[in-house]
Amino acid sequence: MAKKEEKTNVMRILEQKKIAYRPHAYPHGEGEAPDGVTVARSLGLDPARVFKTLVTRGAGGGYYVFDIPVADTLDLKKAAKAVGEKSVAMVPSRELLPLTGYVHGGCSPVGMKKPLPTVFHQTALDQETIFVSAGKVGFQVELAPADLMELVRGTTADVTAGAE
Repeated sequence: MAKKEEKTNVMRILEQKKIAYRPHAYPHGEGEAPDGVTVARSLGLDPARVFKTLVTRGAGGGYYVFDIPVADTLDLKKAAKAVGEKSVAMVPSRELLPLTGYVHGGCSPVGMKKPLPTVFHQTALDQETIFVSAGKVGFQVELAPADLMELVRGTTADVTAGAE
């Protein structure tokens, strides 16, 4: 008997909103999340198509989400400017779960506990499809960037320091 495909909350939300997506699973060690470039390689993908979801806190106390290609580094000055803050800082891993409902390495822009302003790196729209976490380590979803941005009310900006 075939093993039932595991569905994450992200996949359920995409189905409920009738947004086309393709699920992808990748291997990972128990209790550890591989870095995004490793995930891209294990799926045979160009890292420019695989986006990591980063959560920040602004100087004014607001929270912001940035989705950038996995090989890139978030430029905190550009990120702050993109959301109209004086500065932003990464949220510590221990605060991720209570804030977003997701763990480090499984954070998705879709289905957070409460919607947060979300900015995608401007290259997202250059891709036919992009990959983001499906909300659980070991799972990614592939979908059209415009559909994803519409769902999370995302915007785009140049928020990276470039390739590492």
